[in-house]
Parts: sequence; C-alpha cells; structure tokens
Amino acid sequence: MAPVSSAATASDELVRDARFRYEAERLERRARQTFLLTAGAVVCGAAVCAATLPTGAPSSLWKALLFVAVYAFASRTDFELGIGSAVPTAIVFVPMLFALPLGLVPIVVALGLLAGTLIEEPRAFRDPSRALPLIGSAAFAFGPVLVLSIADGTPLAWRHWPVYVAALVAQFAFDLGASVIGNLGHGVAPKTVARLISFAWAVDLALAPTALGIAFATEHRAYLIALVVPLIALLRVFAGERRGRLDSALELGDAYRGTAFLLGDVIDADDAYTGSHSRHVVQLVVAVSDRLELTADDRRNAEFAALLHDVGKIRIPHEILNKPGPLTPQERSVMETHAAEGERLLTKVGGLLGQVGHVVRSCHERWDGTGYPDRLAGEEIPLVSRIVSVCDAYSAMTTDRPYRGAMTEAQAWAELERCAGTQFDPRVVEALRGVVSAAG
Repeated sequence: MAPVSSAATASDELVRDARFRYEAERLERRARQTFLLTAGAVVCGAAVCAATLPTGAPSSLWKALLFVAVYAFASRTDFELGIGSAVPTAIVFVPMLFALPLGLVPIVVALGLLAGTLIEEPRAFRDPSRALPLIGSAAFAFGPVLVLSIADGTPLAWRHWPVYVAALVAQFAFDLGASVIGNLGHGVAPKTVARLISFAWAVDLALAPTALGIAFATEHRAYLIALVVPLIALLRVFAGERRGRLDSALELGDAYRGTAFLLGDVIDADDAYTGSHSRHVVQLVVAVSDRLELTADDRRNAEFAALLHDVGKIRIPHEILNKPGPLTPQERSVMETHAAEGERLLTKVGGLLGQVGHVVRSCHERWDGTGYPDRLAGEEIPLVSRIVSVCDAYSAMTTDRPYRGAMTEAQAWAELERCAGTQFDPRVVEALRGVVSAAG
C-alpha cells in the first residue's frame, strides 16, 4: 500500500478544522436563536402585562426604581450549592408582587437583572446579544403575576397561603420552561437543566416564608424594602466566603491528585507493568463507583486508592517484583507486605491520602476472609477496597504479565464469576460487568 502523502494529511486536517468551525458556529447561532426566542417572549409578555394589568400612577415610579436597585443588588449574590447555584432574590421578588402594580413586575425584574450585571461588569454589554440571556431569565416572574392576577382581590393575608403556593409553583414552572428553551442552543437535556435549577428552587422555597413576612411590611410602605439591603450584603459576604472555601477545597483536591499521580509515576519508574496497570484500574474503579452511586467522598477515595493500591510495592525488592516466574512461598510472603507498607507510606503523607491508607491496606482482602493482611471478610472490608480488588483482578487478568500472557475477556469473566462469593463481592462483580458491557 502506498504511503499517505503529507499533502493529503494536511488536507485532512484542513477538512477537520473546517468541520469543527462549522459545528462551533452552528452551535453559537443556535444558542443566539434560543436566547433571542426567550428574551423576545419576555419582552412581549412584559408589554402585554403593562397593557392589561394595573401599572399604577406615574408618581409610583420611584417605587419601581427602588425595587430595580435592590433586586439588582440581590441578583449579584450568588451561592454555589451542589452542582448548581442560587441567588436570594426571593426576599425582594415576593414583596415586589404586593408593593408594586402587577403590570410592572416583569419589567422591574428584567431591569434589575440587567442593572446588576451592568454595575458589576460594565463591559458585559459591548456585545448587545449578551443581554438576551438576562432578559430571558426574567420569565419566571410571569408565573406568580398570572396567578395573582387571576386571584384579583385577594388581600395579603396568611389565610390565603394556597394562592401563594400556587404562585410559587407557577414560578418554578415558568422558570423551568424558559431554562429548557434557553439551553436548547447548548444541547443540554431538560433533565439536566431541571437538576441544575433545582438548587435555586430549594433556596426560593426556603426563603418564601421570610419573603412573605417582608411583603407584609412593604405592601403599603415600599421604601422599607431598603431594610433588606444589609441582609443581602451579609449573605453576599457568606457567599464570597463559601466560594473561597470551595476554591481552596478544589485546589487542595488538585494538589492531592497531583501527589497521587506523582506517586503513581514513582511506581511506574520502578515497575512499568504496575504503573500502567494502576491507571487502567483507576478508569474501571471510577466507572464502577459511579454505577454503584458512591458518595462524592467515597468516589474520590476510590480514585486515589485505585491509583495507589500498589504503592507499597516500591518497598518490595526488584528481584521479587519483576521475577518472570511464580513466586516461592517466602517471596509471596514478602510480596504480601506491600498492602501494609502502602498504608504506612500514605499515612506519612497525611491529609486525604492518609485517609485512603486503610482502603489501600484492605485491597487484597477476600470476601471469604482468607485474604491479607487482616483476614477481613464480607462487609468488614471497605466497599471501596472491594471495588478496587475486583477491578484490579480483571485488569491483571486481561493484561500481559512478566510470567504469562493476557487472558481473553471470556476467560477473565469466567474466573471472576467463579470467584464471586469467595474472593470477590458478587455485587461489585456484577457492577463491573455492567460497566464493561456498556463500554464495549
């Protein structure tokens, strides 16, 4: 077969680059179109509200401007929660529904969002299209406005709580609809969108009683809404401190992960098989941990343990570690000390890696209690250790070793199933099968 010319290779690269640019531009166009759709719907809806619902006398303009300012301040207080974030705007929005004419509420919310961004990021609107997502995110306001307008004449009183609950549900419904439409341009699934904004809903739900209490105070004295500014400022400080702690935690996690990979490289330098094998085990362990729905902490420990489960082998003599044939009973006894040595090394490192030490120690225990070094059995063995044990065995069987060739996948699965219930946790074996089947 004739070799591929460099000109042909360059041409292929140009085609790939052109396709990538086309896809990126198409995604950007699609995002702009969806943002334009939601923003346009909000503008039209706000115009309809202003034309059909009460807007108050011109003298009440100062109330609207006051709420715009306070809402703008609240909208820039962003709390990171789980995988999402939330802003405490409910303590301003709910009083707004009763202190302002309903016809002005969507406009005030949209202006508040725009003002908050403009004050903190003056250059944000050099590209006017960046205002579209902000305008579109005001769509949630139409839900409560619609419910309260239907319930016209309902005075502000605690006995009317069913109306307020209906308004909150309508708010969430409009918020979800606008968010789903707004994220279509980015290819984000509705289920993912709902999961992300559920954190914001939880905050709104928690603040709703307090916000309603503030509404009682501001219904006829709109200027009292200014009294929530110190509270928002305090929440802003807390949000900043939380963000700082999360940033520090992420940096610390990255540092520990870097240390783990460094130790992995040390193993790699000492034993090429062990180094590459550990990285393969990491991939399998993380996937199995996700399938078994481990907590975030356990998943992190599983990742570290998978990478470092053989770290104690740096204490094993080279002639034993790289012996091409089976080990003698005495050599096997020396080799088995690597589990406890691994825990000892990680304990010296301390921190998160020190916490993983006991998991590493137990990675060679057996389900029936005949493993090493502590002869733990069944549920006595940490779940993360059981996961690493199964994934380690599968990776070892399907990889060439110094003293034998790799098994076929069928042979490896037959061995795992034979040992499930004696050497391995059957539930973990089943989870690994699901991971490998899904990947294959």
